[in-house]
Amino acid sequence: MGIKFRLSLLTFLQFAVWGCYLVSLGQYLGAAGLGTSIQWFYAVGGFVALFMPALMGAVADRFVPAQSLLALCHAGAALMMGLTWYYGYTHDHPDFAILFTLFAISEALFIPTVALCNSVSFALLKGAGHNPVEAFPSIRVWGTIGFVAAMWVVNSMWIDESGAMGFTISESSPHAMQRFQYTVMQLLAASVTGIVTALYAVTLPAVEVCRRKSISGDWRTWPVIGSLRLLGDMRLLPFFLFSMLIGVALQINNGYMAPFLTHFRGMPEFAATFGANNATLLSSLSQISEALWILPVGCVLARVGIKRTVSIAMLAWVVNFACFALGDTGRGLWLIIGAMLVYGIAFNFFNVAGALFIDRQAPASDKSAAQGLLMMMTKGVGASVGMLVAGAVVNRFCHWEMTADGQRCFMGDWSAAWWIFAIYCIVIAIAFILLFREPRSTSRSS
Repeated sequence: MGIKFRLSLLTFLQFAVWGCYLVSLGQYLGAAGLGTSIQWFYAVGGFVALFMPALMGAVADRFVPAQSLLALCHAGAALMMGLTWYYGYTHDHPDFAILFTLFAISEALFIPTVALCNSVSFALLKGAGHNPVEAFPSIRVWGTIGFVAAMWVVNSMWIDESGAMGFTISESSPHAMQRFQYTVMQLLAASVTGIVTALYAVTLPAVEVCRRKSISGDWRTWPVIGSLRLLGDMRLLPFFLFSMLIGVALQINNGYMAPFLTHFRGMPEFAATFGANNATLLSSLSQISEALWILPVGCVLARVGIKRTVSIAMLAWVVNFACFALGDTGRGLWLIIGAMLVYGIAFNFFNVAGALFIDRQAPASDKSAAQGLLMMMTKGVGASVGMLVAGAVVNRFCHWEMTADGQRCFMGDWSAAWWIFAIYCIVIAIAFILLFREPRSTSRSS
């Protein structure tokens, strides 16, 4: 097998782990009586992203081969996710502190694997004589395919008390509510997939570590702390600050899209609709959109510049949230589909364009640190704080209650919550358009 095929399979498995639970977790938490704490389970990934990727990256650079550390992190994360599943499986009403602690440890070990997977891919591609810039995009797309495939499996697969299993997307099936998307079994699926990924990572060619075996005493080289000095660069600071503010929107869809779609089960006129009963499968349209819209980002950035590209992303977030506010799983399904299709613009025109902009503007000696700081500001500070605030907003307007068929749904005024998110994005977009000044030079070499 060629190295590109092997790395494509690695990326497929890497993101399949995430796809098992990232979108559907809120539905299980609601059924388990922890629906008001959804935001904490989604925020924890951002909090550990503040330091774990940089820390594990430093370890991989200096002490442990990256492919070995990738396998160890996946194995540890899978073990903790398996314990999280077991605790939830044996407790119909799990204690928040115990379930959250187990899940948080799993996330702390899993989040660094995203960056480690990229590092392994880049190193092995270079070692095989490939140009990563040209070869990696076709490999990375398999990550999205793996994420979507896992979502479809979790949406449809069921296991009953006797151990029988199968697949269904039909609401009329007696196993409809036993599907993984509603139960703690989604965490078992993530654990098993993580173990497979760890075993596969062990088979990859070795990645050499740096000869330097210690971290320099110069604070500017320390993981996380050293990169913060880039906040003093006035060419980069404004973009970092706006990245943090718009990063608030990044996790809202993942955390609340599925509970929002499923709440239509509690309305007689929508209870039997496809979207209300297959929220995880329908949500996969967002990931498909993300894969499609990644291709034109570079062209748009080159033509209109970073300010207009990011402005388009911010306005796309507004459209995304507004469509959710107006849509339903009946005649308004086209609005929900529209929200998911525009998600690819909102996500890529901000994340991918931002990464390209930072790469061009950061000094040559600090490009990696600048990318780490961008992730820290968006997925760390922005997404984590944003999820906590979003949780407070949703819990203000919605509450979990039993429906006529005996299922727990997140009922309430969802439109009000979505409109608040949309208005926030409008305010940030206007501020960005008025205050951000695009640097005249598009690149800097030192």
